[in-house]
Amino acid sequence: MTRILLVEDDASLGRTLAERLDREGFVVQWARTVADAREQLGHGPWDLAILDVSLPDGSGFALARIIRKRATTPIMFMTALNTAESRLEGFEIGADEYLPKPFHLKEFIIRVRNIIGRQRPHGPVRAQGYAIDFDAMSIEAPDGQKTFLQLRDNRVLRLLFEAAPRIVDRSEILDRVWGEDRFPTPRAVDNTIVRLRQALGDADGRLIRSVRGVGYQWAGEGRA
Repeated sequence: MTRILLVEDDASLGRTLAERLDREGFVVQWARTVADAREQLGHGPWDLAILDVSLPDGSGFALARIIRKRATTPIMFMTALNTAESRLEGFEIGADEYLPKPFHLKEFIIRVRNIIGRQRPHGPVRAQGYAIDFDAMSIEAPDGQKTFLQLRDNRVLRLLFEAAPRIVDRSEILDRVWGEDRFPTPRAVDNTIVRLRQALGDADGRLIRSVRGVGYQWAGEGRA
């Protein structure tokens, strides 16, 4: 699972961002001060640190320098300080993103996912002898037979894989894969799962587990 350290002193914004990141399938630890964040750093490793710059007991820039001395954790600044000088300082420290406030939640999530995506190793994921290649949208069986996935099927499989071991409910799958421009029924998700299980030779649901009344869970040995 992807672990994110969120450092934001504004209670309303911090709660909103933490809840949204959790909904997106990330494991989030929210700190409100530099002192709290420094303590949480000891509970790493972290896949991403999202830092406000102006904190009640110090600077997010100073905190980023501490992180840089300890690890190669990607860093995203979010701040109302949007001068050329502050952006330059952030990137000189080694920031991967610099997001000015105010921002739209969708842009925030897109930037987070872009950073995480750059950190993920490329290449197929293996599960029970099958090779899943999300970039090629294909699944290769142990005998070499390859199945090419529909775009939405590939997105559903990737969502389940990256969310594991969390159970993903049908409504979340519809929201994140089909979006708001269409009005599919939960049956569309079930049909996608049937196709994915066929491609994975997973008739008994050992890789994609059904959770009655909720949704689906990736239960294979390959994990994000």
